[in-house]
Amino acid sequence: MSVHTDTSAIGTKNNSDTAFIRAEGLIKDFGTHRAIDGVSLSVAKGEVISVIGPSGAGKSTLLRCLNLLEIPDAGTLRIADQQVAFGRVRLKRPQIVALRRHTGMVFQSFNLFPHLTAVENVALGQMRVLGRSKQEARERALAQLDRVGLAAKANAYPSQCSGGQQQRIGIARALAMDPDVMLFDEPTSGLDPEIGAEILAIMRELAADGTTMLVATHEMQFARQVSHATIVMVNGAVIESGPPEQIFGAPSHPRTQKFLSAVLGR
Repeated sequence: MSVHTDTSAIGTKNNSDTAFIRAEGLIKDFGTHRAIDGVSLSVAKGEVISVIGPSGAGKSTLLRCLNLLEIPDAGTLRIADQQVAFGRVRLKRPQIVALRRHTGMVFQSFNLFPHLTAVENVALGQMRVLGRSKQEARERALAQLDRVGLAAKANAYPSQCSGGQQQRIGIARALAMDPDVMLFDEPTSGLDPEIGAEILAIMRELAADGTTMLVATHEMQFARQVSHATIVMVNGAVIESGPPEQIFGAPSHPRTQKFLSAVLGR
């Protein structure tokens, strides 16, 4: 994994590069507020990368840019063999779909359809995006619900499920799309510690299975123990990155030191 803020490599593509995701110089503005400020990163297949930093640092916006739920204003993004440059021409829907099909997104707000059962929530995207038949999508949905321990809740509606169960449905929904990369946006936010631990246990299992993951999180123990690398963001920019043992054991940036001192109480 590498993270940097140099934008000199924008528009280049190294065929020998092993990175599955490569972003160069991503910028995202909301009016006069710069939410993402020249972020560049690469993620190799099978890596687990945690993105940490204070609230409002831009972690969620970065993930939304990588999934094209937000369209960056500048920079380039390559996922697998699909590459786009932002800010030059308006992206067409097929380009967005082609890139997005490689990623699965798990949100901090569960974003389930309240009028659909768990299995219907997990099956819907498969039918609409992947073109799977209703039967095939349902079978895949049931398999993924079983994977996250919710086979018994297949026919339950979101209102009949706890917050942790709804989040597990969200994970099953993302996995059912057979993504190459899983993006987790604060998946334990708003959950009590015991339920949050259940979600983290599922994520640990996915990591152990070799799932490529980019995780925006406040769960420092997860970031320290499971990640191959950790990215620290402040004010929309990457201020430090490296192996977890370096970031947590000997952070070099004063802002990283201040943040970790606050969240770890050291």
